[in-house]
Amino acid sequence: MEFQRNSRRVIACLLASLFVPVAAHASDAELLRKLEAMQKEIEQLRAQVNANQASQEKARQATSDLQEKVARSEEKSMEKWLTIGGDYQFRVDGLRGETRTFTDVPATFANAQNSLQAAFFANPTAGNGAALNGMAQFAKDMAGVQSYSQARQFLGSNSAMLGALNGYAKTVPAYKPDNSTLYTNRFGLDLHAKATQNVSLTTRLMMYKTFGASDADAVTNSGNSPFFADRVGVFDGTVAHVPSSSFLNVDRAYATWSNIADEDIWFSVGRRPSTNGAPSNLRTNMPRPGNGGTPALLVDYAFDGMTLGWAPDIDGLPGAYGKICYGRGFESGFSQPLGNSIQDTDMVGVAVVPIDTDALRVWTQWNRGMHIFDAPKMTNTYFGNTMPKTNLGDIDWLGAGVMGTLRKVGAGDLNYFVDLGLSRTRPNNNVSSQFGFQGLLTGAFFDPESPVDRTGSALYLGLRYDLPSKTKIGVEYNHGSKNWITFAPSAIDMWTAKLGTRGNVYEAYLIQELESRPISSLGAKSFFRLGIQYYDFQYTGSNNWVGAPVRISSINGNMSTTTPLAKAYNAYATFEVRF
Repeated sequence: MEFQRNSRRVIACLLASLFVPVAAHASDAELLRKLEAMQKEIEQLRAQVNANQASQEKARQATSDLQEKVARSEEKSMEKWLTIGGDYQFRVDGLRGETRTFTDVPATFANAQNSLQAAFFANPTAGNGAALNGMAQFAKDMAGVQSYSQARQFLGSNSAMLGALNGYAKTVPAYKPDNSTLYTNRFGLDLHAKATQNVSLTTRLMMYKTFGASDADAVTNSGNSPFFADRVGVFDGTVAHVPSSSFLNVDRAYATWSNIADEDIWFSVGRRPSTNGAPSNLRTNMPRPGNGGTPALLVDYAFDGMTLGWAPDIDGLPGAYGKICYGRGFESGFSQPLGNSIQDTDMVGVAVVPIDTDALRVWTQWNRGMHIFDAPKMTNTYFGNTMPKTNLGDIDWLGAGVMGTLRKVGAGDLNYFVDLGLSRTRPNNNVSSQFGFQGLLTGAFFDPESPVDRTGSALYLGLRYDLPSKTKIGVEYNHGSKNWITFAPSAIDMWTAKLGTRGNVYEAYLIQELESRPISSLGAKSFFRLGIQYYDFQYTGSNNWVGAPVRISSINGNMSTTTPLAKAYNAYATFEVRF
């Protein structure tokens, strides 16, 4: 403003000088002096204005830099890149069952060994010593059998020993196992970190234990022949999913690189989210597992592996995606220079999900398990320390399912699902010496069978009705055929993974969420869950791929490594907190 006033003053003087006679001026020199002084004043004012403008620009840049630093600081703050959540579950189960009379194989061998040792020490004669040595040699030779032909030869050469072994048979009469109150604690801690742009890390830590125990004995029929292969003990694929200890184990830990090549393509590697998949999330009151999950009817196993997926943008197929999965179920280590070397057990899968929305989800999946081992690595089980000793062949699985929600059906929303599965075993010529020369769904104990491909099928149906009162009522039914086999030892069921049952399972449950405002996150909730399961077993060997199934009604003293159950009941109640 000052600059403008001075400028007007100069202009006025110049105009005035045009009308004043020359004679009125003292001299031209005086006028020039004034003009020069005025010009200097104008230059000073211009410099001052420029300085003010520079100062203002510097202040604006400083403010902008400060805002950018604040923004970067907020992006790096923990709440922006790290999400913490988790869950706690208290559960009480009442378990009851009905068994069939059978001959307990491990108990029979132990009885023979103890009897021969007692006879030798009581009377160390040559005959008793020979019998004891013969038993030891029998066990040693049995452990060396690897193929079907070797098994037939072994049995023919040891017919006398087998006849003598029958004299030590340990027959277990039919009984009704009961555990009226089995209490368990389960705790999970979820961490999701955004490491860099498009790269994240997801981790889940879990602890699952029985009240008053720090091992798996409470769910494995401690001290007696176990009921099911998936509950013999805890192994790599079931850690933290079967009650065991108070240790906080790594259940999941995987890195994901997304938006590859500026497309909806992702690559993920680590300990996979291959447990508790859809549609089992309805009865556990969990959200859908997303594109990282697996169909619960085919897979419920904690795998280490990797996935490559793509979600194309197709107008008529909302949420569609496909992925290729790979996992390793057993690492065999270095090959052996002598004898047959056991191979790694791997699984590959291809999933195609054409629609994935809240209202409707449709999925298809194919898996192949390659070089299936005969027994996982476990310690301190009823069978002692076990480990894979031979590969029994391959298994193919094929599944398809649909789940959805119908809004405003009466007072609430109706959730539904239908899931179908097929399994096809492809045994090789190997048999398991650990389990009496049985193969992949072939043979019985000490009664081997030549390799035969077998096909099984399964059906899984369910409804859940959600009321405005946050009450959810559900029913489920699943059926597995004689030769059905799935890979689901990590399922939440206490008796055995119900989706691997060869027979029928009926379940009804009620979920009641508490009317409380979430604080830790929008998805936080607490609720009670009550339910009852009824297992109607039609064939032996549910969730076991070793040995041919036998109709339950025909079991009467048969040799078996597990206790055959005809029926089982499980009433359960939980109190759960998600945060």
